[in-house]
Amino acid sequence: MGRVENKVVIITGAASGLGAADARMLRSEGAKLILTDINVPAGEALAQEIGAAFFPQDVSEEDSWQALMEFTLATYGRLDGLVNNAGIGIIANIETTSTAVWRQTMGVHLDGTFWGCQAAIKLMKASGGGSIINMSSTAALVGIPAYLAYSAAKGGIRSMTKSIAIHCKQQKLGIRCNSVHPGSISTPMVHHALKTLVGVDLPAQTDPEQQRLAMGIGEPDDVAHMIVYLISDESKHITGSEMVIDNGDTVV
Repeated sequence: MGRVENKVVIITGAASGLGAADARMLRSEGAKLILTDINVPAGEALAQEIGAAFFPQDVSEEDSWQALMEFTLATYGRLDGLVNNAGIGIIANIETTSTAVWRQTMGVHLDGTFWGCQAAIKLMKASGGGSIINMSSTAALVGIPAYLAYSAAKGGIRSMTKSIAIHCKQQKLGIRCNSVHPGSISTPMVHHALKTLVGVDLPAQTDPEQQRLAMGIGEPDDVAHMIVYLISDESKHITGSEMVIDNGDTVV
């Protein structure tokens, strides 16, 4: 308990999936949280459940980031961590991806991550440092044909993270920036992909947990443990790294 005691952390896309798991675990370890999401009812419910603040946000809207930082300062007076977790996954390959899908995906993932990092660094400099975590994917490492725009965006997040990490190190800002690359984790997005691409409705199985284990699919907490570590001072010597959480799937 208390590995991130009193650290002020923003988590985007926190209403469900990985974001919700991150929020619960960070809060259990003592963090003060600001949760953001476009799903306001679910976000507010989770914030009330765990004792966090909630801010409705579409990360692809630039102005929302300044408003979020003002809310953070007014609520807690500082910022120590940012988890750029918000994301979308639209199934479409190189032949079927529309311009609208491409731009929407880039807006949420690349624009949102860029604006989030830029805004957070301003506050973290005043707070004496911090930790930024950008949620990428194994799709950034190997590419997934059925997720063309998603793979491209996650690859961009991977390289953006390294550039930010080097900048913060060179400028001696005391700010670390790392990317996290989950493989198949039991979240609504993965459930949708399994049902659409391979015909497996995981939540509808007689024993979803047994089926999850048989398919080698991880749990959201497998990622949340890494998030706590990267926010905590235990990872003070780690920046510019890509943390792969995929049970070895990208090794073979």
